[in-house]
Amino acid sequence: MTQPIAPHGRTTRALIAHRLVQAGLILALLWKWQFFLAASRVYEAIPLDDPFFPFWLQSVWTLRVAFVSCLIAIALNFVVTNSWVQRACSWITWIGISVLCVHQASHNDMTFTTAWWTSLWSVWYVHHLGDTDENAMLRRAAFLSRAIISVILLGGAVGKWTAEYWSGEVFYDIYFRDRDFWVFNLLRARFEPETLREIATWYSRNVIVVETVAGLGLWMLPPKWAALTGVVLLTSIALFSNFLLFSVLACLIALSAVGFFVASKD
Repeated sequence: MTQPIAPHGRTTRALIAHRLVQAGLILALLWKWQFFLAASRVYEAIPLDDPFFPFWLQSVWTLRVAFVSCLIAIALNFVVTNSWVQRACSWITWIGISVLCVHQASHNDMTFTTAWWTSLWSVWYVHHLGDTDENAMLRRAAFLSRAIISVILLGGAVGKWTAEYWSGEVFYDIYFRDRDFWVFNLLRARFEPETLREIATWYSRNVIVVETVAGLGLWMLPPKWAALTGVVLLTSIALFSNFLLFSVLACLIALSAVGFFVASKD
């Protein structure tokens, strides 16, 4: 069966993959919208003066303009099919998120780190949407996506290669002791404190091992297997620890799903 062709000779499959990633990006930023509004008001009311940051990277208006510009550019990128507009929107998004990654008020927020890698991938992708061999382009796109996710997962694992994480102490203090979340509420209701502490140890070790294995090996999997593994793993991180983490993970989940669009070999 002949695949439907989109404007400029690009097939629907490539455009859907592009739009899926844009949807993941905008979802990640919108998931943070209420917090961003509150945080920017506090930042404006209680100014910080760190000479490490130049004035324009201390300004609350730089922060706000960068954030809103990204939202507008991503939304436009989702609906347009003109290649020049897509490229302009992708560059605007990447530049805006780059600003958020180094701004005094937002440089330590992992949401913008994962969005930065995703927007960088998007810049590469829109410059190759017109490639003649779409299947080859999608294979490269899927490889880049899982390589990015592998690096991020491995980075998260390396940060947990400490005695405090391996013993479960950190996870117990952050989540198991009193975090109001369905998993931890359920565990506290069913187990005694001593057993709960032991569960925290094995929960923490499982996280470390899974993130390490995925970080080292996800990029080597076939595209569709990597996509399925990435989507399930990244979604489960938020579902079983903190729904707010979808602001960090939504764009990576969409990026991982690009592997589903790679055609199976004949």
